[in-house]
Amino acid sequence: MHPPLKHIVSGQTLWLCAERCIYWEAQRSLILADLHIGKTGHFRKAGIGVPQTVFKDDMQRLVSTIQFFKPEQLIIVGDMFHSESNKELELFSRWRKDFSSLSIQLIKGNHDILQDQWYKATAIDLHTDALATEHFIFRHNYSISPGESSDKYFFSGHIHPGVYIKGMARQSLRLPCFHFTAHYCTLPAFSRFTGLATVVPEKQDKVFAIVNDRVMLI
Repeated sequence: MHPPLKHIVSGQTLWLCAERCIYWEAQRSLILADLHIGKTGHFRKAGIGVPQTVFKDDMQRLVSTIQFFKPEQLIIVGDMFHSESNKELELFSRWRKDFSSLSIQLIKGNHDILQDQWYKATAIDLHTDALATEHFIFRHNYSISPGESSDKYFFSGHIHPGVYIKGMARQSLRLPCFHFTAHYCTLPAFSRFTGLATVVPEKQDKVFAIVNDRVMLI
């Protein structure tokens, strides 16, 4: 694991990781979004031969990151799961028992369609709309609800942000990224088995691309 990159938001120290997540130092929390657990299994049930190694790679990166930072909790900003129950969700249930002391806070995303009882059985605290803390608000798709404080900084996921890097001779790459605006951050999808939505940053925004297992300010 390469060293994470330090970034300060609202006076809070955040560590941006090439593993596609953020470590919130003061709260000993790992912030991530869009794991889409069960997605490869969903495709295989539909007859599309996506290898299970994709799921295993995502889970191994999660384990490695947990072992590195030793967080007290995971804050998952939506789409932890992808579909109805399948083999990969059964494997996750076994994985959860190995990390039973780790608190998991899930802000429900559009793909989190499992029954509430399933989340309860796997000791996942489910937040149907948002999770508000002293400094931040976490919501799967960024928006400000009526009566909600717009002074707090938001973290969201959902769109799987990517950024174009252009080189010489018309060469270009599209890379997953962390997109920080004045009011919110959009997290990269933790799962690598996702597409990318190209973001068009404003001049004052900060975009950190994930390049060859490193985080770089663009």
